[in-house]
Amino acid sequence: MREIVLDTETTGLDPEDGHRIVEIGAVELMNHVPTGKEYHQYINPLMAMPDQAFAIHGLSDEFLSNKPKFSEIVNQFLEFIGSAKLVIHNAIFDMKFINAELIKCEKEEIPFDRATDTLAIARKKYPGSPASLDSLCRRFKIDNSARVVHGALLDSQILAEVYLELVGGKQPDFTLNITDVEHGNSSNPGKAKRIRERAENLKPRITKDEENRHRKFIKQLGDHSMWSEILKA
Repeated sequence: MREIVLDTETTGLDPEDGHRIVEIGAVELMNHVPTGKEYHQYINPLMAMPDQAFAIHGLSDEFLSNKPKFSEIVNQFLEFIGSAKLVIHNAIFDMKFINAELIKCEKEEIPFDRATDTLAIARKKYPGSPASLDSLCRRFKIDNSARVVHGALLDSQILAEVYLELVGGKQPDFTLNITDVEHGNSSNPGKAKRIRERAENLKPRITKDEENRHRKFIKQLGDHSMWSEILKA
């Protein structure tokens, strides 16, 4: 399963007011694992940068003046994301801007249902708690100290870590669905609340001599070794 964790920086809050994208950052995940492939692009918005937007991301008119226009990078951007699911924090904001830029380039819009909104996931999972990216970093103890100002690529990298925690940790598909366990099918991963118990315990497969030698070895490790604690339990 290929997913693209994506973030944008813009000149304002609404493309209908004429605001444009000035930066795109994206990180590729394959089966919930970062592949190391990333996409990053600064974009000339062909308009002056409002002070409020500059205070957020620090991208000045001078810095963006020699950057390509969106129409010049659109094909490269679309090639990178391909048909993958998009993972975005507050997806409605970024999707609105991306589609507005695609319309200007006479490209097909991206359906909103391609986006997984981590903001919505966080609000559902932790109702009443702050769900900003910084708040989720604090919750999951993710280092965001480099996030002095907003930056699309850095925010995408951080969001990738947050997303993996939201969907169950670094390996969200490790456990098995109980239906699959009971029917011997491990191809459909999910969360298992219980495992079907055996009618009878398995008989020991080691000899008495092997068990005695094992206990003797554990005794050599000391009374406070992990194995000694297990035997005491």
